[in-house]
Amino acid sequence: MARGPRKHMKRIAAPKHWMLDKLTGIFAPRPSAGPHKLRECIPMLLLVRNRLKYALTYAEAKVVMNSRAIKVDGKIKTDVTYPCGFMDVISIEKTDENFRLLHDTKGRFVMHRITSQEAAYKLCRVKTLAMGAGTIPYIVTHDGRTIRFPDPLIKVHDTVKVELATNKVIEFAKFEVGNVCAITAGHNIGRVGTIIHTEKHAGGHNIVHLKDKTGATWATRQGNVFVLGSGKNPAISLPRAKGIKHSIIEEAARRAQKAK
Repeated sequence: MARGPRKHMKRIAAPKHWMLDKLTGIFAPRPSAGPHKLRECIPMLLLVRNRLKYALTYAEAKVVMNSRAIKVDGKIKTDVTYPCGFMDVISIEKTDENFRLLHDTKGRFVMHRITSQEAAYKLCRVKTLAMGAGTIPYIVTHDGRTIRFPDPLIKVHDTVKVELATNKVIEFAKFEVGNVCAITAGHNIGRVGTIIHTEKHAGGHNIVHLKDKTGATWATRQGNVFVLGSGKNPAISLPRAKGIKHSIIEEAARRAQKAK
């Protein structure tokens, strides 16, 4: 084996939710090491070229990125393979556009257009709560942020609302029954519902039962649940489908209705 990290990715091996066709090339852009996992992110190149259509080729996308026109979470990024993930805020000042990366109910990333006021913050799920050097408490979020001196009421699985300019926690939402949340992995990815109850399994995965606005219920692992706010009102705006999953028959009926 060659030394060092891998620099390549075959197109066939790329995650399905990137929606790359098989025949356009042999390789896919391998995401750089960053705040999101390889198979849970999407490289900046695909957002600029394939989604926003601001470039036609890899070379054009590189020029766009090197022009320092694109910010992720308020910071300029020039790396074409920078990994963008769930809840990231992408801002383009030249066109006065702001997007938040969310999932649809088929597991694909949606560039949800938001206002400049909403682009000033993001929600982060607490993954770790620990004590650092000098007995300073800190939390680590799902996007790799370390925030020192958090509110003592904040625990693992809760969600914090972070102001991007200062990296300070504005408010937080507890992981508890009755709160609205989104599913970030598994078969129910992209669905939005409220927590009904949690099954505790010592030494195993806790199972959370949820219910959406249509009355449909489902269960998933606790690690897949991302709290969006206190009560039934999420702290962010949601994409068009509002996290409601429709069956294939319902989708077909809806398309037929539109075609009339």
